[in-house]
Amino acid sequence: MARRKVEVRREEILGATCDEVAKRGFANTRAADVAAALGVSTGLIFYHFESKDALLSAAFAYAAERDLARLDHAAQGRGSARRRLARILTMYGPEGEGAGWALWIDAWAAALRSPQMAEVSRRLDVRWKDTVAAVIAQGVASGELTCADPSGAAWRITALVDGLAVQATVHDGLLSSRQVSGWVRATAAAELGIAPGDLRP
Repeated sequence: MARRKVEVRREEILGATCDEVAKRGFANTRAADVAAALGVSTGLIFYHFESKDALLSAAFAYAAERDLARLDHAAQGRGSARRRLARILTMYGPEGEGAGWALWIDAWAAALRSPQMAEVSRRLDVRWKDTVAAVIAQGVASGELTCADPSGAAWRITALVDGLAVQATVHDGLLSSRQVSGWVRATAAAELGIAPGDLRP
């Protein structure tokens, strides 16, 4: 029972940290802010997490895992590889349900100065790319797609999604969601030997 209480408290801390980060950003969120939001002592925060960097890195992983769970569901779901890839590209577009882009962008910035955040960010980012590569490879194996290098194609496609997401998130109104979606589909289609319309949701 005691072990269960520790796990629940840890999850509560991570959830509260995500809320504080959403308001303040990673750079300006303190353990004291999280403790105040929960009505607990800062000591309890550091009982669970050895440092502020450990707390913020764990909170980013906690939030990002929810996005990646949706990614896994789409990748392993029903339908052809082409259809699953279309679903993934739609989810992670500028208005997709799986795109918590502000959090990812803020985490990438924090990773420049925090080795712990850099390690978590790298692990999660590689998982996103590997999942897309796996769907592409399945499409090649079934004859739906033509691609000599699924991993390279996945990196190029997801890098475009990431870059356009930064522009659309940071510079609100600079690009329309229609422009971004069209460019992503056109690039992915060119990589995979299909027509852009084949990647519409």
